[in-house]
Amino acid sequence: MEGAYDDRDGKIWMDGKLVEWRDANVHILTHALHYASSVFEGERCYNGKIFKGVEHSIRLRKSAELLDMEIPYSVEEIEAAKYAMLKANGWTDAYVRAIAFRGAGQDMGVSSGKNPVRLVIAGWEWGAYYGDAKMSGAKLDIAKWKRPSPETIPTAAKAAGLYMICTMSKHAAEAKGCSDALFMDYRGYVAEATGANIFFVKDGEVHTPDPDAILNGITRQTVIGMLQAKGVKVNVRRILPEELADFEQCFLTGTAAEVTPVGQIGDYTFEVGQLVRDLAAEYEALVRS
Repeated sequence: MEGAYDDRDGKIWMDGKLVEWRDANVHILTHALHYASSVFEGERCYNGKIFKGVEHSIRLRKSAELLDMEIPYSVEEIEAAKYAMLKANGWTDAYVRAIAFRGAGQDMGVSSGKNPVRLVIAGWEWGAYYGDAKMSGAKLDIAKWKRPSPETIPTAAKAAGLYMICTMSKHAAEAKGCSDALFMDYRGYVAEATGANIFFVKDGEVHTPDPDAILNGITRQTVIGMLQAKGVKVNVRRILPEELADFEQCFLTGTAAEVTPVGQIGDYTFEVGQLVRDLAAEYEALVRS
């Protein structure tokens, strides 16, 4: 599937029914467009099965609750809708995007309690998020923006508003020839990339930031479990930026990123080592099992 995302053939699930791709529209006064009152999930379907689909649907509903929204569909109904969308498009391998948002209604100010919460599920066929970086290692910029404090915004929600600085930071990174950008958090600790969690390797042990101010990714949790099952010690802790000079390997995890090695962050370089290569292969086998 190619072309602009608003001009394709196919079906999108909207509020309980499948509609033609080009007819999947919302009104210009949709609250989410003006005030970012939306949450979403990114998922991948492999060989006809959405990996960790139920966990993603649970998180979608939880994210909505954190933004004072209630999605009018159960986890089971959301799961059924995802597979209905995939079947309608004839896909067994695809990226799945579920988004819940405040629609147009009686309110058109900051308050939106009178507006309906809508749910849309779309999908598309998508390859490697970082292209050939899965072999050579991604190159990351260091963002000028910082991930916010949980006291300023619900950082545990996968909310659209949290991605504004991600878009700006990724644009700045791409202008420098990088694939992505690494954020520090509001305290100055290493946080995450624009759409992926980050891990480091040193002396056979793995280190990853404490997710107390970032999204605790579902892929992140899966990979930690895989590492521990292999007997690899995983240190979940606060990581200072000056520690980047001492790490040997680095990798990103996420639904889109899967497991992608990192070769460079700013002026720091990393080996695309055997641990990361093995983990990427094992993750690929897991999601397709």
